[in-house]
Formats: sequence, C-alpha cells, structure tokens
Amino acid sequence: MKVLLLTGLGALFFAYYWDDNFDPASLQGARVLLTGVNAGVGEELAYHYARLGSHLVLTAHTEAFLQQVVGNCRKLGAPKVFYIAADMASPEVPERVVQFALDKLGGLDYLVLNHLGAAPAGMRVRSSQSTRWLMQVNFLSYVQLTSSALPSLTDSKGSLVVVSSLLGRVPTSFSSPYSAAKFALDSFFSSLRRELDVQEVNVAITMCVLGLRDRASAAEGVRGITRVKATPGPKAALAVIRGGATRASGVFYPWRFHLLCLLRSWMPHSRAWFVRQELNITTPPAA
Repeated sequence: MKVLLLTGLGALFFAYYWDDNFDPASLQGARVLLTGVNAGVGEELAYHYARLGSHLVLTAHTEAFLQQVVGNCRKLGAPKVFYIAADMASPEVPERVVQFALDKLGGLDYLVLNHLGAAPAGMRVRSSQSTRWLMQVNFLSYVQLTSSALPSLTDSKGSLVVVSSLLGRVPTSFSSPYSAAKFALDSFFSSLRRELDVQEVNVAITMCVLGLRDRASAAEGVRGITRVKATPGPKAALAVIRGGATRASGVFYPWRFHLLCLLRSWMPHSRAWFVRQELNITTPPAA
C-alpha cells in the first residue's frame, strides 16, 4: 500500500515539475553572486552559469580551489568571472563579499546562497560554541548577505536562490544544531517572501531542498551514521538553476524529498518509516 501511494504521488509531482518554462537565454548576461563554490553542487553551479553566459562573482573558503574554478568558468564561456576568498564564520565578511560583487558587476540579478558549515554527523556533544559557529555560517551569514544584496536585487527585480537541506524540513537524529540552523533558514526566507509580497517588492525567493552536496565531505560527515549517497552535482545544480530562473518558490532534488516533507505533517508512522528508508540511519558510536 505504501509503495502504491508513493508511486502515485510521485507521478503527480513528475507531471507538475515537467513543464517549468525554463529559458536558458534568460541567464545570458545575468549578474550572479554565488557562494559556497566547493567540490560538488557549488562547483557545478558555477560551471552551469558559465556555460549559460552569466557574469559571475564566486566565493568560497579556499582560494586555490576558487582560482581553479574561475579558470574553468572562463574556458566554458563566462564573459566575466571574479572571485573572493571568504570565511563566512567571520561576521564582517558577508557585507564585504556583497560589496565586492557590486563593485565588479555593477549590480546583481541573482544571489545564490550555497555555502555551509557541517558538524560531524553523530556528534553527541552539542556545545554552545559549536552551535554558535554553525548558526553564523549556516544562518546568520545568509541573513547578512541577503540584507546587503537586497537593494540591488530590488532594483533589478532579481532572485534570491537559497540552497538548503532536507534537515531544514524534516528533523532526524544526531543533527540537532545543524538542523536548527537549516530550519531557521526556511523560516526566515519563507517569512521574507511574504514581506516582500506585501510590500510589492518584485524579488523572487527560491528555496532548494537537496541531499548531500559534496561527495568527499558528505561521505566523511555521515560515516557510520547513514549510507545515503551524495546528490549528483551536475543534475542537482541544474535543478537549482532552473528553479531560480523560473522564479519557483521551491526546488526538491531528488523529487522524492517533496513527498517526505509532506509526510512530516501527516501520516506520522509512514513518515518515520520513510525517513529511515531514505537515510538508512544507524546509531552512531559514542563520542
């Protein structure tokens, strides 16, 4: 019965998302600030935007990797591409990153927030210090970047694209500080979307719910906890870009995550079963 229900719902969602009116030409010349350009989805986002002819400012923690990605973006056809190495754990950094992008591009059409800081999965010790660090990187820096970029996005009638996680919609074991930051993201941007609508500000907000995004760090972070695989970077990145370009309110990749988010509010027994099947959660060793 569960299999039939999920199959039927899946078919409905497939039909719903099939026609999204995505026009690749709409991104040619678009001015994009992309954070979290790391191996996996972040890197692939940069390459997709480059192929589509967007002007880019890229940021991540590691300068050497950024330089490599910038070189690849130029080869793929990006008309302009700049980078700034930045540690989002520092409260003064987000505003500086946005100002750098405005200086280089003259304004913004897209702010794509993809960076994250992850605590080791299964960590039993939840110190206030580690939680504060996670909130700064995974939530407060998003708020700071948005606040600094919003005037330019308002002028351009642009888009905010927020790459989040399933753990920001469905809580699970051994992830409480990280999940709290992701839930805060969902609440903040859902509320901001309504505020902008009331004020008739034409800035779209697209929330993207993805699986594990960085193959290397994801595999290490969940070692011994779950056998879930990392999201394929190129496909997930394209889903994010399509959602942002079509000004969709939400993107789920893989699509079955939408079902899981719906099950959060109803059918609690099926929800618990589906969470365990999806994440293959096991009990972690003692810290």
